[in-house]
Amino acid sequence: MLEVKNLRYSYNGGKDYAVDGISFSVSKGETFGFLGPNGAGKSTTQKILTGLLPMQQGSASVAGIDVNGQKSKFFNKIGVSFEIANAYNKLTGLENLEYFAGLFDVPTRDPGELLKLAGLEEAVNMKVGEYSKGMKQRLIFARSLLNDPEMLFLDEPISGLDPTSARNIKNVIKGIKDRGTTIFLTTHDMHIADELCDRVAFLDEGKIVVLDTPRNLKLRYGQKIINVEYKDNGRTAEEQISLIDDTGWERLHVLMKEGKVETVHSKEATLEHVFIELTGRGLD
Repeated sequence: MLEVKNLRYSYNGGKDYAVDGISFSVSKGETFGFLGPNGAGKSTTQKILTGLLPMQQGSASVAGIDVNGQKSKFFNKIGVSFEIANAYNKLTGLENLEYFAGLFDVPTRDPGELLKLAGLEEAVNMKVGEYSKGMKQRLIFARSLLNDPEMLFLDEPISGLDPTSARNIKNVIKGIKDRGTTIFLTTHDMHIADELCDRVAFLDEGKIVVLDTPRNLKLRYGQKIINVEYKDNGRTAEEQISLIDDTGWERLHVLMKEGKVETVHSKEATLEHVFIELTGRGLD
């Protein structure tokens, strides 16, 4: 569905690359996470792939259509939800979606249905200028679904949302994937990526550091440690046991044999831990 080869982009004439020779592919129906801290090159890549920035070096195609020199056929196939909400403040939420629906030359979804899907049914006739930041974010998300896109680009889709709205949008994203839509998710939030993505690519200083499934990354770079709670002279004790060698297994066997164990929990690495291990820095 998406093919990217040797993509490079510079904002200063080639002295420094915001995106530096990246290549990857995304299969049809896959949710692909593009992860990294601010300034890593995530949004630049998305802007190139959606036609907002010109192609400088390399190539990319969406659904077999070259991103370079795209026409209406290309835009009919993609949907984009930007991190920065850009809507017409003097129009209502419904009027915004009706206006943008008219820009497509393919059948579009019912704007009222999409507003309800995004949890904005109470604000259908409210001027967007009166929307909160989170409401505007949900409006832009709803707008990205107007043309029932084959390829959906999401840039920080739950940024600034309250927990209930964030959970709702994540459920909608899962439903969109179940319908066969391919999703390109740009974020620095490793938790949403872990929950939603089939594969993730870690981007740092314009380069892809690693690309794999979240599970494989956590298994490969995480430590095999369990947290054991057990009774010790009438009180509850806690111990971390490494299972990378026989010593740890023997210790666990002793506790189990003595019948002292109350709880056992694995301490799985998070994607953020993996990113820090691979790059030596956090996600701020």
